[in-house]
Amino acid sequence: MDRIVYDRMAAHDSTHWWYRARRDILADYLTREGRLPEQARILEIGCGTGHNLPMLASFGSVEAIEIDPAARDIASLRLGRPVGDAPLPILPGIERDAYDLIAVLDVVEHIEDDVAALKAMAACLKPGGKILITVPAHQWLWSAHDVVNHHHRRYSKKTLATALAKAGLEPRKLGYFNSLLFPLAAAARLAGRMTGRDDSDDSPPPKAVNSLFETIFRMERHLVGRVPMSPGVSIITLAEPKG
Repeated sequence: MDRIVYDRMAAHDSTHWWYRARRDILADYLTREGRLPEQARILEIGCGTGHNLPMLASFGSVEAIEIDPAARDIASLRLGRPVGDAPLPILPGIERDAYDLIAVLDVVEHIEDDVAALKAMAACLKPGGKILITVPAHQWLWSAHDVVNHHHRRYSKKTLATALAKAGLEPRKLGYFNSLLFPLAAAARLAGRMTGRDDSDDSPPPKAVNSLFETIFRMERHLVGRVPMSPGVSIITLAEPKG
């Protein structure tokens, strides 16, 4: 990702509506669907500034990886111990057969060989382990945001399921989220494309709007994984090795 993306993450990951509501949605999703053992061993890959680590720590003992040095320093402070830097798709030096849960939250789209990355993650799971995956949805929503974030693709449910199958993984509860705000997000992306004002700036909107968006997005915590969601900005699943 461009340096500015990490800088914005560091500045806004505790206040931006998307980060705040998504953490609550993921926590509820894991509580209902994760079926994790007590004190699960958890690895977050591509943790950025570490803003998800406290949420994941409520489910067990957390380790993390981040390849950007500045973001890794911030994440290490939040975690209270060093965050690793093993890159995908190989994950060199990461213990195999070791983790009850691996979290890759808006990460797989950054990896050119997503199947190889998913295979490496699967090799790091204990028997019965799972991978929590979120990715951006709909290739037609491609914008300057994807460019500055160095995305290789946006996914459909079918293309994510295909990549998982090639990696020997089976998805559970694969579906959309960030659906309630999807019409607004899609309209903004299309308007930017048509007017030539496609903007990668994802700084928080004015306080009142930020609060409203957070409230709307957070409502999905009661829905994701329970009912099929209408098309959304993102896709979520828990994946397990086949067999």
